Amino acid sequence: MTITTDRDLDVQTLVSEELEWTPDVDAAGIGVAVENGTVALSGEVDSYAERLAARRAALRVRGVRAVVDHLTVHPKAAWPVTETDIAKQVERALSGASNVPGTVKAEIHQHSVTLVGEVDWDFQRLAAQRAVQYLRGVHTVHNMISLKSRPSAPDTQVRIKNALTRNAQLDAKRIRVIVSGSKVILTGTVKSWAERTQAGHAAWASPHVSDVDNQITVRPY
Repeated sequence: MTITTDRDLDVQTLVSEELEWTPDVDAAGIGVAVENGTVALSGEVDSYAERLAARRAALRVRGVRAVVDHLTVHPKAAWPVTETDIAKQVERALSGASNVPGTVKAEIHQHSVTLVGEVDWDFQRLAAQRAVQYLRGVHTVHNMISLKSRPSAPDTQVRIKNALTRNAQLDAKRIRVIVSGSKVILTGTVKSWAERTQAGHAAWASPHVSDVDNQITVRPY
């Protein structure tokens, strides 16, 4: 049995208001449910870009611990976009992005784009996804790009911890960094999803990290 608390009702109201406030989201077609700070979004949106915008809007709200995305993309536009059209757009977008290396390739199946290949840095992997996720006709993007293996370093933990301490958005004392070879595990608690994301970016910036397991828990109160 699901029990909705007063706090969850407050969060539900705030998320709904944030969706309505977000220009690139049609909040009328989106349902919002909240349980223990976890927000579930449901309904239909016009594009994958709108789906991402709705997800980001919910994560911006104070009190949100996580977002479960049940949204589906159902374009209102009358003109069809074929798989060939999407493939051409994706190829142009990837080749035209200066921060996406040529090792990144895309597999197209109907309206779904799967990115594959190997890159040096996580920012390149994210750049490839950003390059294609706003294209017309794209309903989902699966980022399967991997990072090249990195040599481990004895001071990786210290350097990541220092990066967390330098970040004005973070309370580094509440975040634990565990390093095993070139893999980093982040644990601890933060007050918002934005802080959790910032901590992940700090770990990914290390030249000796090829995998980050972000287990940080969001506890807004």
